[in-house]
Amino acid sequence: MNNDSRTDTAPPSPKPRLLDRVMIRIREKHYSPNTGRTYSKWIKEFILFHNKRHPDEMGAKEVEVFLNHLVVNRHVSVSTRNQALSAILFLYHEVLENRRIPEMNVLWSYRKKRLPTVLTVSEVRRILSHMIGVPKLVVELLYGSGMRLNECLMLRLNQLDFERKRITVMDGKGGKDRITLMPKMLSTDLLAHLEKVRELHRKDLEVGLGKAFLPDALHRKYRNAEYELNWQFVFPSTQIFNDPKTGNSGRWHLNPSTINRAIRQAAKASGIRKRVTSHTFRHSFATHLLEHGCDIRKIQMLLGHSSVETTMIYTHIVDMYNHMPDSPYDLLPDIQESTFSGDPGGGLR
Repeated sequence: MNNDSRTDTAPPSPKPRLLDRVMIRIREKHYSPNTGRTYSKWIKEFILFHNKRHPDEMGAKEVEVFLNHLVVNRHVSVSTRNQALSAILFLYHEVLENRRIPEMNVLWSYRKKRLPTVLTVSEVRRILSHMIGVPKLVVELLYGSGMRLNECLMLRLNQLDFERKRITVMDGKGGKDRITLMPKMLSTDLLAHLEKVRELHRKDLEVGLGKAFLPDALHRKYRNAEYELNWQFVFPSTQIFNDPKTGNSGRWHLNPSTINRAIRQAAKASGIRKRVTSHTFRHSFATHLLEHGCDIRKIQMLLGHSSVETTMIYTHIVDMYNHMPDSPYDLLPDIQESTFSGDPGGGLR
């Protein structure tokens, strides 16, 4: 009889690295991949700044030193600083489950409230007149639907409802779904574009590709869905993406930098001196709807704002643009002489 009481047990699996634990928690919280990458970047910078000390050995003091470094030495904006703080708080609260540092909450900085840049209808036309191809179609959709750029580029074919002229935005900011408008005048151009997407997908399938990366675990729930046309991106990338972790190859969506670059070039070519970004078209969408009498609650729903107070900023813009009094200078009698026609010393030289 064998008296050896030892049993064969598998060695314990190694504990995931800290940044891997961050990404696992990001997926568990259903945050976007962009948020995961951003948070991982700031957490890594925080650790490297403190000579690779483990975060468990640090606290609010080290966090404050790091944040001050970002502001003083790297001259980051308030929003960027707060983004870094959000990442570090996520690390301590959600990954390390260290809630003994409530004093970190006083480290937030509050940026000045700025009015968003809004284009006039004629300015929108001028910018679009200097754009062509897919970037133009994307910007037309941004202005016509009020979507954020990433929401637009993440669209799949099954999110477009041409019959109702509606677009379903899935997993938008804050993980929320919503429905917004599909401009009727864009239907023809969108359908023509989707025919090109269909042809591209057909060619990808012929060479053993055609896979779209599905969110969460949908590839397990819906077998072969990643090869179906309806799950392809509306605006696919021109390049094939190779995932080094899984070895899978597929086609991701268009890079946001492509659209941002086209917007900057078009704004410059049109002679518009305002700072125009992809988000400017979202602001313009909301402001122009409000000017045409659309209810503020409907605009809130279309934009996906959690609070109507966020949407109210556009009422201030409309009031300032459309209900301002005349300048008292304009009430003076006609001035016969030019401002600079008097003393030469008072004019520009």
